[in-house]
Amino acid sequence: MDLSDMRKKYKGDEECFEESQLVSLDPVKQFGNWFDDATKCPAIGEANAMCISTATKDGRPSARMVLLKGYSNEGFRFFTNYESRKGSELESNPYACLVFYWEPLNRQIRIEGNVERIPYQSSCDYFHSRPKSSQIGAVVSRQSTPVPNRDYLRQKNAELEEKYKDTEVPMPDYWGGYIVKPYLIEFWQGQTNRLHDRIVFTKPKDGETEQGEFQHAAEGGWIYQRLSP
Repeated sequence: MDLSDMRKKYKGDEECFEESQLVSLDPVKQFGNWFDDATKCPAIGEANAMCISTATKDGRPSARMVLLKGYSNEGFRFFTNYESRKGSELESNPYACLVFYWEPLNRQIRIEGNVERIPYQSSCDYFHSRPKSSQIGAVVSRQSTPVPNRDYLRQKNAELEEKYKDTEVPMPDYWGGYIVKPYLIEFWQGQTNRLHDRIVFTKPKDGETEQGEFQHAAEGGWIYQRLSP
């Protein structure tokens, strides 16, 4: 099927994203500004939905949608099953890329970073803040493992609802949180003429002190520059 005619208008040049429009030279604060815009947009159902890409040690990638559950200068947090495909890949290759795409705003943020498990107690606190049905669902699902049919899951879920109807659901040891500690954050805004805006912040590696020709100093040890679309 030929899809070459599928295209839409984005923003015009009068609505471009200039460096002078950055609300902060701290990319996490800039993320917060765009995230707030997305949460206030009625056409965006889940502003915290993000694609997370991981890869095996030999570089075979996989991607899926998850929900961002917190962010700070330290990084971006999400929760999952440690035994899932993404969990297994992060064990052997602890790097990930996050992508937020807010189509009604013609905006995208891409984040690359190294990934670590968050402390057990932090995972436990979040687990028990979830609805009880979600806690039970996390125990039932040995994520990414084959099951015979949906009835199997229904039966396991019913068994655990009965087991824990009057008691707290213990957090399984195969479930918890991760934090993506960014070394690259890119802000993209679409333009109808395809001269899209791309402003990228990067953290220099240890020992790297010399800035490139078009790089500028930002806050917190970051540098930023514009990239060709």
